[in-house]
Amino acid sequence: MDELQNVRDNEGEGRYELEGEGGTAIAAYDRRDGALVFTHTQVPKALEGQGIASRLIAGALADVREKGLKVVPLCGFVAGYLDRHPEDQDLLALDAPG
Repeated sequence: MDELQNVRDNEGEGRYELEGEGGTAIAAYDRRDGALVFTHTQVPKALEGQGIASRLIAGALADVREKGLKVVPLCGFVAGYLDRHPEDQDLLALDAPG
């Protein structure tokens, strides 16, 4: 789980980042009314198939929880992750500002 600590919130760019040997995976978001609206997840080709995106989103959601925010998963990958991880579904914004 140490790798989750390597996920960093690049607020200036509006994205979470996780660096790997083949580049940086990102989960882009817009911040609105106490929620992060995840819009896009991208993993460099060299890192595909290694579970990097799942680790990135797990770390991002842990940070969201720590900051007391909610999530609006417009990104299909984030939505799918939340479907597969009911323990994180309490982070969903019920009155989605997106």
